[in-house]
Amino acid sequence: MSDRHLLLDNPVWASLTGPHARFAERHGSALRYPDDVSPFFALPDDPGPADWSDLAALAGPGATVPVTGEVAAAPDGWEVVAHGGGVQLVGDDVVPARDDEAVRLQASDVPEMLDLVARAQPGPFRPRTIEMGVYLGIRRRGALVAMAGERLHPPGWTEISAVCTDPAFRRRGLASRLVLAVAAGIRARGETPFLHAAANNTTAIRVYETLGFHLRRRTTFATLRAPADVPVA
Repeated sequence: MSDRHLLLDNPVWASLTGPHARFAERHGSALRYPDDVSPFFALPDDPGPADWSDLAALAGPGATVPVTGEVAAAPDGWEVVAHGGGVQLVGDDVVPARDDEAVRLQASDVPEMLDLVARAQPGPFRPRTIEMGVYLGIRRRGALVAMAGERLHPPGWTEISAVCTDPAFRRRGLASRLVLAVAAGIRARGETPFLHAAANNTTAIRVYETLGFHLRRRTTFATLRAPADVPVA
């Protein structure tokens, strides 16, 4: 496996120490996105006790901390609130396709985007998530009915995320079209798209595979609760 691919083992860290460094909030060796941008935190590879202490201080006493990727067992005092299996797919074989109907979404579209996310439930999306990359949408009679965009950004890679369609407009291929359109912009920068999905979301995984994505690895999505007795960063 190439060093380039190894960046995806810890994609939040690679993003916040790379192209998304402008977002990074840091305490010692722990990093996070601003809460209104993304809920994700990151530790370096193979974190030790000092790294976990930095994470606790950055998060705050009793705060919930979403993490993704292979994270070593948290030390005493941390509570696992949620834990689920996921997959990471890479788009080395994706053939991107621009879409004339896809429009670039702007800050003024965020209220509609948040409304669509609430109905379609694609995963975390915050008021400033749009600042992480390019988001494209498709409208019907003026209403936003489908979208997809760019989230994590390790060097040389861009994650496609927030892929969602209004329930009344599903099974029309809108999400697939948007994934390929977002991938076109990523490829134009000389980067490779990748994405994550819940391991039990077999329908979505099959669709992504038909578009040219393939499984790189199985991963975990976890939410931890920081100890209640830690100093505030």
